[in-house]
Amino acid sequence: MAKKRRKLNKDFERKIYSSKKNIELILAKIYDIDDEDIQKEYTTAFKGVVYLYDELKENYELQGFNDISEELFTNYKNSFNLFETEFEI
Repeated sequence: MAKKRRKLNKDFERKIYSSKKNIELILAKIYDIDDEDIQKEYTTAFKGVVYLYDELKENYELQGFNDISEELFTNYKNSFNLFETEFEI
């Protein structure tokens, strides 16, 4: 039985790439914080966002573009926006 090909979407791939760059930027800003306690607090809070991004990327690489990938992207964006709102960086 032939394996089903995953559906690709260039616009969605750009969103994933942009999300990766946003994560790298925020992590760089977090690592620039001099106070270790604050840095640890920000890192801990941002881990959830990074986890959602990793889940999104893995799902897209394995399954391609589908309803689940769109939902994962929405969850990631909501989490990222919540982090930016709660933590001024």
